[in-house]
Amino acid sequence: MVLAVVVVIAVLAVGLAGLGAFAVRRRLIQRPGGTFDCSARLHPGEPGQARATRAKGKGWIFGIARYNHDAVEWFRVFSYSPRPRRVLERSLIEVVERRSPEGQEELALLSGAVVLVCLHDGKPLELAMSEDALTGFLAWLEAAPPGQRVNVA
Repeated sequence: MVLAVVVVIAVLAVGLAGLGAFAVRRRLIQRPGGTFDCSARLHPGEPGQARATRAKGKGWIFGIARYNHDAVEWFRVFSYSPRPRRVLERSLIEVVERRSPEGQEELALLSGAVVLVCLHDGKPLELAMSEDALTGFLAWLEAAPPGQRVNVA
């Protein structure tokens, strides 16, 4: 009986420590400032591909994006890694399309999200963020230093 209580307490302690680690990591990511909630679909269908043939609502990962000089660092929310999953350099981002979530995407994304279809270094990428975050993101893209090629649809 005592052993069962000790095991239950140990399991609860490990679970709370894991949740605490998520909270500390998120705080450390947000500490420098310039962060926003940003879901990403890292491997969508090709932008030119018909929408009906692309899987809608699948593959979205909830994350946090952080501005860092001429790049946006994207972190998965449910990860213990202190490093960003993707680093999106401003000069390599090309905005192809802006659209509202469709079908199951409305359930997979945060309420009020706008989907931004992009190419990063020629590879397709979709980002979903709030309208306010989108305004800031597009302004950041357009504010590139002189001589950088920026394509904002």
